[in-house]
Amino acid sequence: MNQEDSNKELQIIKKYAVDNNIPIMQDEGIDFLRNFIDKKGIKNILEVGTAIGYSAIMMCLVNNDVMVTTIERDETRYMEALKNIKKFNLENRITLIFNDALTVEFDEKFDLIFIDAAKRKNKEFFEHFVKYLDNDGYVITDNMNFHGFVDKNPEEIESKNVREIAEKINEYLYFLENNMEYKTTIYQVGDGVAVTERRG
Repeated sequence: MNQEDSNKELQIIKKYAVDNNIPIMQDEGIDFLRNFIDKKGIKNILEVGTAIGYSAIMMCLVNNDVMVTTIERDETRYMEALKNIKKFNLENRITLIFNDALTVEFDEKFDLIFIDAAKRKNKEFFEHFVKYLDNDGYVITDNMNFHGFVDKNPEEIESKNVREIAEKINEYLYFLENNMEYKTTIYQVGDGVAVTERRG
């Protein structure tokens, strides 16, 4: 697929996400992620939360060496992701797993673990998957700002659901900041991106 066709297909995927209220990574965040993968020479990625395959495709398009294993539990999104991955002829480089992420085990290590799934479970995802992180690998978590709600006074947030998610993200931030084994840097790009690595 040439660059023009690729760009058209990516716009179609983004429009589908908007039309169907499916959260995908913001442009600034995906640019940060792609640059990070390129700069660090990352090859083997585990993504928790495929949605419709947009970020997996974007990560693979960094270069031909990138391989992504990605997990999705929603069947409709999983089927849409399969379709999108096939359009880009990336079936050999993106392994799509239809399952609840917390039940999935691996016998391999990853250079990067990208967490972009149910925000309430970020800490659980981190604790479950970090054992599969290569010694000098990274964990990247998206939506650390959660559209500005994380920094808001909980009493100002009308929706109980949104308030609870913001509280969970704050708990995850506290967990990362106070982790003696890993150090985390928060980047104010997109919706807030956390980059975590083992302490040297």
